[in-house]
Amino acid sequence: MDKKIGFIGCGNMSKAIIAGLVAAGQFKPANIWVFDRKPETNRQMQQQYGITPASSSTEVAKQADILFGAVKPNVMLSVLKEIAGSLNKDTVVVSIAAGITLEQLAGVLGYDRKIVRVMPNTPALVSQGMTSVTPNMVVTQQETDEIIEIFNGFGQAVQVPEYLIHAVVGVSGSSPAYVFMFIEAMADAAVLGGMPRAQAYQFAAQAVKGAAQMVLESGKHPAELKDMVCSPGGTTIEAVTTLEETGLRSAVIRSMQRCMAKSEAMSKA
Repeated sequence: MDKKIGFIGCGNMSKAIIAGLVAAGQFKPANIWVFDRKPETNRQMQQQYGITPASSSTEVAKQADILFGAVKPNVMLSVLKEIAGSLNKDTVVVSIAAGITLEQLAGVLGYDRKIVRVMPNTPALVSQGMTSVTPNMVVTQQETDEIIEIFNGFGQAVQVPEYLIHAVVGVSGSSPAYVFMFIEAMADAAVLGGMPRAQAYQFAAQAVKGAAQMVLESGKHPAELKDMVCSPGGTTIEAVTTLEETGLRSAVIRSMQRCMAKSEAMSKA
């Protein structure tokens, strides 16, 4: 794209996005503007990727055709309020802050502003991210598709309506933590069975990765894929029965319900 893209805040997610943009060749590195409150971060990103470091958030706002607000949710609205007057008329503002609604964003930027909420997850750091993209009514479909294209550069992205954002948080934004816990538990059991820990993590993580890929590529229902592994009277059905007895499904569902409820409460705070 022959546009300038700006980032206010440069934490892990911004770094993942910038790495994806540069690797995919979607933007010229010099057209990527970054301002972080830590000067060393700006210098590091310039050295690593050849991007343009900015001296202030206002400078980024003046330059960007697409502006990412990537600061912590508790300061996002105040930061955007400061730079609202410096934005170009057609700049698309993209917020990655959890719990901040399109209505709240428009309240500080203006209701005529093009605003997009996105909810990425941490696997974006290894180019396996899943991102929801939610534009307001002012954003054109072409502009929405451009944002989707950006996130497709390091994973997958899908447009979703805002009322689904809490479900997105539960099933995607927060869910890597649940999967990490599952991998850790499986590895602990393998260690109990005598396997060295580093090897146990490798086996457990690769099993999760491979199983997920089968769901994505086969088109089969997860229950059908599970049944393919469960031989009559075998080891797998023994484990599955125990997981059912100990309430794995209900624990996951209840945990995600609490996660979604928390996300909804945060958006009303």
